[in-house]
Amino acid sequence: MGSLERLEFLEMETILSDGNSKLWGPHGFCENLYVRFDKFEKINAQRAILPLREWCLQVTAIVENMKGRVGVFISAEEDLKGLLQFLSIIPVIALDFPVFTDGRSYSKAMQLKTIHSYKGELRAVGDILIDQVSNMIRCGFDTLEVTHLLTQKRLASYSGEIFSGFYQNGVGLFRSGGKRIWRFF
Repeated sequence: MGSLERLEFLEMETILSDGNSKLWGPHGFCENLYVRFDKFEKINAQRAILPLREWCLQVTAIVENMKGRVGVFISAEEDLKGLLQFLSIIPVIALDFPVFTDGRSYSKAMQLKTIHSYKGELRAVGDILIDQVSNMIRCGFDTLEVTHLLTQKRLASYSGEIFSGFYQNGVGLFRSGGKRIWRFF
């Protein structure tokens, strides 16, 4: 790669992501009330999100002092099992998408919403691109923490209409009309 090509590549990277995340939900961009911390002792905000391991280590302190105000961040490789008994007191679960091609958090979202009836906010974080938005909504995500600038721009003009040509319903989404789209009669 020549120096001019490298410069163009770096400029494109700057355009694509500036590190400033924005929280997007069904009604557009909104204020992010939850701050991520790596340790319970470092929390200096009203509401926080802790990594799964730290959340589990501090569950007693969380229940006693900050019940309903501390969410959990679950990386793509972590399992949900240890958290299931506490779902009713967790206000927000942030599921990680470390790279665009890693879909493990889609499965976790579907499990949380359909099998375990999680009622809190389900948030997608990480490498989120506009191509993933309709699938994330269909899997039950309530909010998306977006750093990709082009995705932020596209979401700012998002009409809220999801492609109507799906073969199956998503979480909380129902197709009107009752006709199967693969039948023509």
